[in-house]
Amino acid sequence: MIISMERGAPREQIEAVIGRIHELGYESHPIYGAERTVIGVVGRLHRPEKELFEGLAGVETVVYISKPFKLSSLEFHPVPTVVDVDGVKIGGPEIVLIAGPCSVESEEQIVTIAKAVRSAGAKILRGGAYKPRTSPFAFQGLKRDGLEMLRTAKRETGLKIVTEVLSVTDLDLVVEYADMIQLGARNCQNFSLLEAVGKTRKPVLYKRGMATTIHEWLQAADYLLDGGNTQVVLCERGIRTFETATRNTLDINAVPVVKELSHLPILVDPSHGTGHNHLVTAVARAGIAAGADGLAIEVHHQPDKAWSDGHQSLRPGQFEECVAEVRKIAAAMGRAL
Repeated sequence: MIISMERGAPREQIEAVIGRIHELGYESHPIYGAERTVIGVVGRLHRPEKELFEGLAGVETVVYISKPFKLSSLEFHPVPTVVDVDGVKIGGPEIVLIAGPCSVESEEQIVTIAKAVRSAGAKILRGGAYKPRTSPFAFQGLKRDGLEMLRTAKRETGLKIVTEVLSVTDLDLVVEYADMIQLGARNCQNFSLLEAVGKTRKPVLYKRGMATTIHEWLQAADYLLDGGNTQVVLCERGIRTFETATRNTLDINAVPVVKELSHLPILVDPSHGTGHNHLVTAVARAGIAAGADGLAIEVHHQPDKAWSDGHQSLRPGQFEECVAEVRKIAAAMGRAL
């Protein structure tokens, strides 16, 4: 439910409505605008009755949220959210580039790549210290040592850091090192982890699950928002279909659909979306043309020696060329890069 207060409603009336919401056992999510305040009302057990709030002083309208996802919906939050990753704004007029290797392998490797992607225009460095792998015998990441290496790369380049968390057990440690937490496709509907990350208030890069519908994805995002974390960036990274020519099928449709349904910014990951480095630039262009707020791209200076996902990683020179192409599309869309 959305309660729209009258234009210029005084703080006392707003607080009275919020107090009434809590008295009745519901949760309130106020959005304070320059001229008008909107209050989201969420009931866990049953839908609250409109009549309970329509007669309160200062209330202009009360409407139900029609979508199954509530807090992530554009109905609930009609102004697009801009996520602030320690000064890097995602969801505003600027296209943001996140780039780096799939896995952190050594300090020399991550610092070398960090310097290259920063030079090409990236603002955030990605790199996995904890790796979810299909086989238990595959490389699982350097864990704390990898986080230390990411910190060194940040210190030497000024790039912000995004890295994946796999479990609640490791969350505090990842929060200590990262500027942004990545929730990967395999944890898209790991609800206990979503709840824990929602309590951190740390910006989140939240990837779509490989078999998750858009509505399921946005409903799961509500776990993060319900925990109090409003700094959520969605990332379309491809879904699993019958097609075998690519690693996944990157759902370009998801970008405009999410823009129509949700206030959350959305990025595109053309590396996982295709699985082949020669396809990354074309799909990156398509993602920005569809309205994405940025890109997450895997880059490695020696992809033939990479410990994971080398086949879908761009070399630094290829990444520079990709950025140049994307910049043309961004300009055509009236956005900067």
